[in-house]
Amino acid sequence: MTLHQRQGQRFLPYGANYLDWSDMAELKEVIDHQVLFRYQTEQESMASRLERLVGERLGAGHTLAVHNCTEALRLALISTRPSIGDLVYVPAVTFVAVAGAVLSCGLIPVLVDADESLGMDPTLLPADARRVITAHMEGSVAALPQGVPYVIEDCAQTLGGRFPDGRQVGTAGYAGVFSFHHNKVLTSGEGGLVVTDDEQAWSAMRCYHDHGSARVPGHYPTWNQDAHYGENFVTSEEVAAVQCQQFRHLDEVLAGLERMYGLAMADLPDRPDLRALPRAEGDVKVSLRFRCESRELRDAAVAALTAEGIANWTLGKYLLPEHPVLTGRRSLYADGFPWNHAPEGPLALSRDGFARTRDLLDRTLCVPLSPELPQEQQAFAVKAIRRVLEAV
Repeated sequence: MTLHQRQGQRFLPYGANYLDWSDMAELKEVIDHQVLFRYQTEQESMASRLERLVGERLGAGHTLAVHNCTEALRLALISTRPSIGDLVYVPAVTFVAVAGAVLSCGLIPVLVDADESLGMDPTLLPADARRVITAHMEGSVAALPQGVPYVIEDCAQTLGGRFPDGRQVGTAGYAGVFSFHHNKVLTSGEGGLVVTDDEQAWSAMRCYHDHGSARVPGHYPTWNQDAHYGENFVTSEEVAAVQCQQFRHLDEVLAGLERMYGLAMADLPDRPDLRALPRAEGDVKVSLRFRCESRELRDAAVAALTAEGIANWTLGKYLLPEHPVLTGRRSLYADGFPWNHAPEGPLALSRDGFARTRDLLDRTLCVPLSPELPQEQQAFAVKAIRRVLEAV
């Protein structure tokens, strides 16, 4: 796709621009094999191939493919063997699925305020915190809390990110989860992965995701005498095939994002009232982030970019303290489960009632980058962004 074709169109997620019938060798292989269930074959399934490739690329000891990232979060939480009503500390700025995964496990989310980067502020955590979900939001690699037994990294928006020491996101904590949802770095419409170096945790997650069974590929599931119950989170072969195709393009996507980010940061307007926020070396450069001096200026920039057909978004939708799922504490269970196990008082850790975070979100604007465009088209797109923002 050229920039001219892209202008005025719905912005496609990064990996979707690399979907092409001529490049779907894995999907053709699955269809030719005529087996769409991963455990119905004694050869290496496509799902197993995906898990092997991801493990090798990320440096993860164990990988499990599931239907979506929410299931991956649930598996990671369940494998810690919690008790009903246990507290899980989650970012105040993230997608509501994080809190939903906690609640669906019978656990209670406690919102932890953000620092200047909009990542969780680990200094707010209590000394006795046992379960923490840290979200690497919008391509940014967040700092991980230290001394917490179960740190789960939500990497749904930051596949391919790296910590300063070179480790891949998702591999530094107890477990890491990833998403192949439509608007993620790579996409299969839906899809998720969980990775861990803890063999016992992986074994528990693998059994739980397949009805608690002891599965042997090519055979009907069996259950050991000490089997626990589980659910069906088993991915399908055709979805895994699309994910394998997408994963082959990960480095290409990341390089394209880096290239356009470099072009943009060298050619954006020098405005102290509308400044581009620099990203760290290991961040995934999914977008340009701007911090405006006021919400009014942010809204004016949104209107101007939208009028020119330039994709953009804001982040207010991620402020969980204002989300009805949490403010209403409603449940489909007659007894209000699991909220009926929540302690009295607010379930939040913030120095100012989230006022600073709310203000930062109100003044933040994101403009996505286009890794699939050739460099000259990327440069042209950057000049279009600059022209609009200079005139706001």
